[in-house]
Amino acid sequence: MTEPFPDPFADRPDWAPQPPRPIEIVPAAGRVELRGHRVLVGLPGLGWRGDLRADERVVQNSRTYVPVIPEHDWYRAESEQVEVFAPLVPVERVWVETVGAKTTAPVPDGGGLRLVSLDAPAHRPPTPVFEADSAVGRRVVHMVDSVEQRDLRAVTETYSGAEGDICVRVTPEVEWYRWAWRGQSPTTLEVPVHMLWLE
Repeated sequence: MTEPFPDPFADRPDWAPQPPRPIEIVPAAGRVELRGHRVLVGLPGLGWRGDLRADERVVQNSRTYVPVIPEHDWYRAESEQVEVFAPLVPVERVWVETVGAKTTAPVPDGGGLRLVSLDAPAHRPPTPVFEADSAVGRRVVHMVDSVEQRDLRAVTETYSGAEGDICVRVTPEVEWYRWAWRGQSPTTLEVPVHMLWLE
């Protein structure tokens, strides 16, 4: 027998999990909805701060500002219906995270040096959790077929599950933050690692 073995996945090009849509970062000064969206604040050439949420724009003395709230306080305010302090940041210093379009371009590997422009915040493409050096506390996307489940946080590193799969436990973000402000343990879901991507 001199013929090569047939490729068992040749007729199933979609056998491997597909990555979620990437996060794109756009200026808040554009026509983009803000309330509840993740934002980054900072200055070009200086740096950026994330894990923040925005409220609707405010105009004072002909200047536009964005109320910006640490994500921890945002979830507490929404869940507990309490008021929290939100500093006003000039709109030109705020950038909004949006979910981009599905790409067919290959995801670059995590190795090597990655240079970015300091003109605007940059975001890494989705990374499979099994390629990450750490998962605890990171934002993850659970891919079920082609459906994306977002606003999740990993609460464990990878481990061997009861069925022998390599897994990570995840929880909804609101429970991740409730764990901090109430000490209430989150409900978690065991997810096979090949279905999880770092956002």
